[in-house]
Amino acid sequence: MDLNLSPAGAGDADLIKDTSEATFMADVVEASQTVPVIVDFWAPWCGPCKTLGPMLEDAVRAAKGAVKMVKINVDEAQQIAGQLQIQSIPTVYAFFKGQPVDGFQGALPQSEIKAFIDRVIKAGGGEAPGEELSEAVAAAETAKSREARGLLLSLARRKAEETRAAVEAVEEKNRAE
Repeated sequence: MDLNLSPAGAGDADLIKDTSEATFMADVVEASQTVPVIVDFWAPWCGPCKTLGPMLEDAVRAAKGAVKMVKINVDEAQQIAGQLQIQSIPTVYAFFKGQPVDGFQGALPQSEIKAFIDRVIKAGGGEAPGEELSEAVAAAETAKSREARGLLLSLARRKAEETRAAVEAVEEKNRAE
Protein backbone atom coordinates (compact mmCIF):
# COMPACT_ATOMS: atom_id res chain seq x y z
CA MET A 1 0.00 0.00 0.00
CA ASP A 2 1.50 3.33 -1.10
CA LEU A 3 0.41 6.21 1.15
CA ASN A 4 2.15 8.73 -1.12
CA LEU A 5 4.12 10.21 1.77
CA SER A 6 6.08 12.84 -0.09
CA PRO A 7 8.06 15.87 1.02
CA ALA A 8 6.34 18.99 2.32
CA GLY A 9 4.88 21.11 -0.43
CA ALA A 10 4.30 18.15 -2.74
CA GLY A 11 0.64 18.01 -1.69
CA ASP A 12 0.05 21.58 -2.83
CA ALA A 13 -1.56 20.32 -6.05
CA ASP A 14 -4.49 19.12 -3.94
CA LEU A 15 -4.76 22.44 -2.10
CA ILE A 16 -3.70 25.04 -4.67
CA LYS A 17 -4.12 24.86 -8.42
CA ASP A 18 -4.46 26.95 -11.54
CA THR A 19 -7.72 26.63 -13.44
CA SER A 20 -9.13 27.58 -16.81
CA GLU A 21 -12.53 28.11 -18.36
CA ALA A 22 -12.54 24.42 -19.30
CA THR A 23 -11.92 23.18 -15.73
CA PHE A 24 -13.56 25.93 -13.65
CA MET A 25 -16.74 23.95 -12.96
CA ALA A 26 -14.83 20.92 -11.66
CA ASP A 27 -12.12 22.87 -9.84
CA VAL A 28 -14.45 25.36 -8.14
CA VAL A 29 -18.15 24.55 -8.26
CA GLU A 30 -17.88 20.77 -7.86
CA ALA A 31 -14.91 20.86 -5.47
CA SER A 32 -16.72 23.38 -3.26
CA GLN A 33 -19.45 20.85 -2.54
CA THR A 34 -17.27 19.32 0.17
CA VAL A 35 -14.74 22.01 1.15
CA PRO A 36 -14.68 25.78 0.65
CA VAL A 37 -12.69 26.90 -2.41
CA ILE A 38 -11.03 30.30 -2.59
CA VAL A 39 -10.69 31.69 -6.11
CA ASP A 40 -7.94 34.24 -6.75
CA PHE A 41 -8.62 36.28 -9.90
CA TRP A 42 -5.28 37.72 -11.02
CA ALA A 43 -3.13 38.67 -14.02
CA PRO A 44 0.64 38.52 -14.55
CA TRP A 45 0.88 42.30 -15.07
CA CYS A 46 -0.92 43.10 -11.78
CA GLY A 47 1.52 44.27 -9.08
CA PRO A 48 -0.80 43.77 -6.05
CA CYS A 49 -1.63 40.27 -7.38
CA LYS A 50 2.04 39.32 -7.08
CA THR A 51 1.92 40.24 -3.39
CA LEU A 52 -1.50 38.82 -2.54
CA GLY A 53 -1.16 35.46 -4.31
CA PRO A 54 1.72 34.07 -2.22
CA MET A 55 0.12 35.33 1.02
CA LEU A 56 -3.14 33.55 0.12
CA GLU A 57 -1.23 30.38 -0.74
CA ASP A 58 0.57 30.46 2.63
CA ALA A 59 -2.74 30.91 4.47
CA VAL A 60 -4.36 28.05 2.53
CA ARG A 61 -1.42 25.75 3.33
CA ALA A 62 -1.66 26.74 7.01
CA ALA A 63 -5.35 25.75 6.98
CA LYS A 64 -4.22 22.15 6.32
CA GLY A 65 -6.97 21.14 3.92
CA ALA A 66 -9.87 22.98 5.55
CA VAL A 67 -9.98 25.18 2.44
CA LYS A 68 -8.62 24.94 -1.11
CA MET A 69 -7.43 27.61 -3.53
CA VAL A 70 -7.88 28.00 -7.26
CA LYS A 71 -6.05 30.68 -9.23
CA ILE A 72 -7.50 32.04 -12.45
CA ASN A 73 -5.69 34.36 -14.85
CA VAL A 74 -8.36 36.84 -16.00
CA ASP A 75 -6.49 37.48 -19.26
CA GLU A 76 -6.90 33.80 -20.17
CA ALA A 77 -10.41 33.35 -18.72
CA GLN A 78 -12.23 36.49 -19.75
CA GLN A 79 -15.60 34.74 -20.01
CA ILE A 80 -15.57 33.61 -16.37
CA ALA A 81 -14.28 36.99 -15.20
CA GLY A 82 -17.15 38.62 -17.10
CA GLN A 83 -19.79 36.24 -15.74
CA LEU A 84 -18.62 36.91 -12.17
CA GLN A 85 -18.42 40.65 -12.88
CA ILE A 86 -14.74 40.94 -11.99
CA GLN A 87 -13.99 44.60 -12.66
CA SER A 88 -10.67 45.01 -10.86
CA ILE A 89 -7.96 42.69 -9.66
CA PRO A 90 -6.92 41.19 -7.45
CA THR A 91 -10.37 39.93 -6.58
CA VAL A 92 -10.91 36.91 -4.34
CA TYR A 93 -14.14 34.96 -3.96
CA ALA A 94 -14.81 32.03 -1.67
CA PHE A 95 -17.24 29.35 -2.85
CA PHE A 96 -19.04 26.73 -0.80
CA LYS A 97 -21.68 24.36 -2.13
CA GLY A 98 -21.18 26.01 -5.53
CA GLN A 99 -22.13 29.50 -4.31
CA PRO A 100 -20.01 32.54 -3.44
CA VAL A 101 -19.98 32.97 0.35
CA ASP A 102 -17.39 35.72 0.88
CA GLY A 103 -14.85 37.79 -1.00
CA PHE A 104 -12.76 40.93 -1.26
CA GLN A 105 -10.96 43.15 -3.76
CA GLY A 106 -7.42 44.47 -3.51
CA ALA A 107 -4.40 43.35 -1.54
CA LEU A 108 -4.86 42.84 2.20
CA PRO A 109 -2.40 42.48 5.07
CA GLN A 110 -1.63 38.93 6.24
CA SER A 111 -3.78 39.33 9.39
CA GLU A 112 -6.86 40.15 7.31
CA ILE A 113 -6.16 37.27 4.94
CA LYS A 114 -6.01 34.88 7.90
CA ALA A 115 -9.30 36.30 9.23
CA PHE A 116 -10.84 35.83 5.75
CA ILE A 117 -9.63 32.21 5.58
CA ASP A 118 -11.01 31.54 9.08
CA ARG A 119 -14.41 33.03 8.09
CA VAL A 120 -14.52 30.89 4.96
CA ILE A 121 -13.66 27.73 6.89
CA LYS A 122 -16.43 28.48 9.40
CA ALA A 123 -18.88 29.24 6.56
CA GLY A 124 -18.09 25.74 5.31
CA GLY A 125 -18.91 24.26 8.70
CA GLY A 126 -15.31 23.61 9.70
CA GLU A 127 -12.95 24.95 12.29
CA ALA A 128 -9.70 26.72 11.64
CA PRO A 129 -6.79 24.35 12.33
CA GLY A 130 -5.68 24.36 15.91
CA GLU A 131 -8.87 25.79 17.43
CA GLU A 132 -9.86 22.54 19.13
CA LEU A 133 -6.35 21.87 20.38
CA SER A 134 -6.07 25.43 21.68
CA GLU A 135 -9.35 25.02 23.56
CA ALA A 136 -8.16 21.73 25.08
CA VAL A 137 -4.84 23.23 26.18
CA ALA A 138 -6.61 26.26 27.66
CA ALA A 139 -8.99 24.00 29.55
CA ALA A 140 -6.07 21.94 30.89
CA GLU A 141 -4.17 25.05 31.97
CA THR A 142 -7.20 26.31 33.91
CA ALA A 143 -7.58 22.98 35.73
CA LYS A 144 -10.62 21.94 33.73
CA SER A 145 -9.17 18.47 33.21
CA ARG A 146 -12.50 16.74 32.47
CA GLU A 147 -13.33 19.31 29.77
CA ALA A 148 -9.78 19.14 28.37
CA ARG A 149 -9.91 15.33 28.25
CA GLY A 150 -13.23 15.45 26.40
CA LEU A 151 -11.95 18.00 23.88
CA LEU A 152 -8.76 16.00 23.26
CA LEU A 153 -10.69 12.74 22.83
CA SER A 154 -13.08 14.42 20.40
CA LEU A 155 -10.18 15.84 18.40
CA ALA A 156 -8.38 12.48 18.37
CA ARG A 157 -11.52 10.65 17.17
CA ARG A 158 -12.09 13.15 14.37
CA LYS A 159 -8.45 13.01 13.25
CA ALA A 160 -8.57 9.21 13.29
CA GLU A 161 -11.70 9.27 11.11
CA GLU A 162 -10.06 11.72 8.69
CA THR A 163 -6.94 9.55 8.50
CA ARG A 164 -9.01 6.40 7.96
CA ALA A 165 -10.95 8.12 5.15
CA ALA A 166 -7.71 9.28 3.51
CA VAL A 167 -6.21 5.79 3.65
CA GLU A 168 -9.40 4.30 2.20
CA ALA A 169 -9.34 6.84 -0.64
CA VAL A 170 -5.71 5.96 -1.44
CA GLU A 171 -6.48 2.25 -1.33
CA GLU A 172 -9.49 2.76 -3.61
CA LYS A 173 -7.36 4.75 -6.04
CA ASN A 174 -4.71 2.01 -6.04
CA ARG A 175 -7.37 -0.65 -6.72
CA ALA A 176 -8.72 1.40 -9.62
CA GLU A 177 -5.25 1.63 -11.17
